[in-house]
Amino acid sequence: MSRASKLTLLGTSLFAAGTVAFVHYQQKAEKEAMHQGVIRDMEQQRIKKERQLDFDLQRELEAEYKKVQSVRDSTADGGPPGTTPPR
Repeated sequence: MSRASKLTLLGTSLFAAGTVAFVHYQQKAEKEAMHQGVIRDMEQQRIKKERQLDFDLQRELEAEYKKVQSVRDSTADGGPPGTTPPR
């Protein structure tokens, strides 16, 4: 083989090996990024579920307190709280 063919073979072999290594690294990085996205989504779903449970608990407590206490709407009186409504 001539010197030019040996250099060409060496150059193309190095380029092919570099391409394979780059693609392997890129796939690994994408897989890790997707994994982080899944973890982030699961955390957001967990937080949303916790907030919904807290909201439901507060709604139940409000309904329970309204049964026990007499609640009236102060805005229906026509004045600020603490004042006597006009007669």
